[in-house]
Amino acid sequence: MLVKVYGSAVFGIEATTITIEVNIDKGIGYHLVGLPDKAVSESSYRISAALNNNAYKLPGKKIIINMAPADIRKEGASYDLSLAMGILAASNQIQSETINEYIIMGELSLDGSLQPIRGVLPMAIKAREEGFKYFILPKENAKEAAIVDNLTVLGVENILEVINHFNGDKKIEPTIVDTRAEFYKNIDFPEFDFSDVKGQESIKRCMEIAAAGGHNIILIGPPGSGKTMLAKRLPSILPPMTLHEALETTKIHSVVGKTKNNGLLYQRPFRSPHHTISNVALVGGGQYPRPGEISLSHNGVLFLDELPEFKREVLEVMRQPLEDRDVTISRAKFTVTYPCSFMLVASMNPSPSGFFNDPNSPMTSSPQEMQRYLSKISGPLLDRIDIHIEVTPVPFEKLSEERKGESSVEIRKRVTASREIQSARFEDFENVHYNAQMTVKQIRKFCKLSPESLSLLKTAMEKLNLSARAYDRILKVSRTIADLADVADISPDHIAEAIQYRSLDRDGWLG
Repeated sequence: MLVKVYGSAVFGIEATTITIEVNIDKGIGYHLVGLPDKAVSESSYRISAALNNNAYKLPGKKIIINMAPADIRKEGASYDLSLAMGILAASNQIQSETINEYIIMGELSLDGSLQPIRGVLPMAIKAREEGFKYFILPKENAKEAAIVDNLTVLGVENILEVINHFNGDKKIEPTIVDTRAEFYKNIDFPEFDFSDVKGQESIKRCMEIAAAGGHNIILIGPPGSGKTMLAKRLPSILPPMTLHEALETTKIHSVVGKTKNNGLLYQRPFRSPHHTISNVALVGGGQYPRPGEISLSHNGVLFLDELPEFKREVLEVMRQPLEDRDVTISRAKFTVTYPCSFMLVASMNPSPSGFFNDPNSPMTSSPQEMQRYLSKISGPLLDRIDIHIEVTPVPFEKLSEERKGESSVEIRKRVTASREIQSARFEDFENVHYNAQMTVKQIRKFCKLSPESLSLLKTAMEKLNLSARAYDRILKVSRTIADLADVADISPDHIAEAIQYRSLDRDGWLG
């Protein structure tokens, strides 16, 4: 008897429906075809043990299973449940009249219990698109799949529950999630707050500008000056994610199995990889591509602490994704694209010793050592960072103050108001939502300067020997400063402040 069961394969961050054809005939043997990997090929052992331990059995006949389309590689153990149900249906051990209305996925343990799987959200979205009514999957993943409406999600703990469901003995209770209610109920503030930061008012101002316009920022200062502390608090002043952003972010995290509480991600991601990271781990890839840290930071913050300690080739592969806000990974047989619209926050010491120009420190570095240290970061990469700011150590008087600084809630209100101005400005542009995403054409349209502002910028460009890309960055940042002040036109004051935030472009910065 021939039976068709349906599963799903994740390709990039999109899913493809897999048709599993099970044919049982006279003879003996178990033949699995359709480009399965090792984990899929080993499924027969798990299925046989799971069925035996639940009073069912693998038929002693010739079983041929085809996983179509045959040119897509099937990975992982998540097809165990769909293969098992196909075998049971083809051998008449369960009733299979409605099995074609289901997507069935799950990894089997030898006792028949189910292990959680990856990529559930893209699978659920695809199942709804293709008109499937039901999605059977492990209970741990049910909440994540239930984010998708118009699809009945059935979470199960054991293969016996699925068998009883098809035989009509006991129906599985659907998992229901009110996505909008859950989303708005769970928007809260991260544990880190700007009120914990003593002093550093100018740096807080920089962080506010960066958050308001989505600008990349680099913090330069000696150890202990508060660079990491400030960076960790940046997500607390970013506007809350929209439901669309939350779904998009959850989809990426689902593919790598990193969804928290197996549901929607409510907070903007904050990723802080170690400086020993490889370029594949950072941008994504591998033999069977997976999203990297830049994609896991999508709609959030990527923090690179001690930037010069990262391998130069690792930093260089970030240049194109920083501009395009997506990364394309090409292989001989296929190409996948992952979104990576993130805010880059980097920190670095000003010299190998960390105490550049500090009169109280006995540790100094020669100009040659300084040059070698800073040359690890290329000019083109620095050009893609809108704001460079020097962080100085906080004096004891500020540290010992009892008075708390301005809270993240207050700063976030100003940032959100600024983002609303930008959203209204860019409502006719599909992929532009805030100032940092502006193209050259949009910069020319929305960043018009008065003669005084133009003269000031020209002088700065000539004195600091800035590149054309740095020119555009200054205009973007000055546009954000004007938006925070809620004024339509960019004034010379806004330009002057934006020029101040290009520390690493200044001649003589090395002393």
